Parts: sequence; C-alpha cells; structure tokens
Amino acid sequence: MSDRDTAGAAVEGGYRTADASDGGATDSPGYRCEDCGRSFYTEDLLVLHRGVRHPDALDASGREAYREVYAAEEREIRSFRLRALAVLVVLYFGFLFLYVIYAS
Repeated sequence: MSDRDTAGAAVEGGYRTADASDGGATDSPGYRCEDCGRSFYTEDLLVLHRGVRHPDALDASGREAYREVYAAEEREIRSFRLRALAVLVVLYFGFLFLYVIYAS
C-alpha cells in the first residue's frame, strides 16, 4: 500500500521514500523520517532512528520492526567484535612467535 504525498515521494508504513521527483542525485539517501525529515540510506537505519529518536510516534508494527532490526544489529556487532578479537589474538601471537624465532 503506497500513497503519494505532496512532494511526490511514496509513503509506505509511515516512512517516506525518496524517488526521482525529489530532485536528489541517484546516490542520495532513499528513506526519510516523517517526524524530523532526516534521510537514511537503508530502511533498517530509518527504523533504528525512529525507535531511538521518536519512540512515541511508533505504532505496534513499528515497535516490532524496531525490535527485530535492533536484534539483528546487535548480532552483527557481536560478530564483528568476535572477529576483531580473533584478528588481534592472531596478530599478537604471530608477532610473539616472530620475535622468539628472529630475536634468539
């Protein structure tokens, strides 16, 4: 279900998506917050923004979408932290072994 607002952008689920009639470049953000007008490149970033900055404006489906996107973001951050830790451990022991081999 998509309506058109006065600026010519599609309105879907309380989010305004920018299209070619907005006059922006092709690489401009595609999602705009209806409450403050801030633009985002992905719908997930918009959902996170609305959940943090405008929680009172969310309906039940918006809150559920926020929880899902938040949980996915949490998993991605945890995965990144574990991979970064693994790289640091490998580098540490790699340099330790190099030191032991070449410094003796």
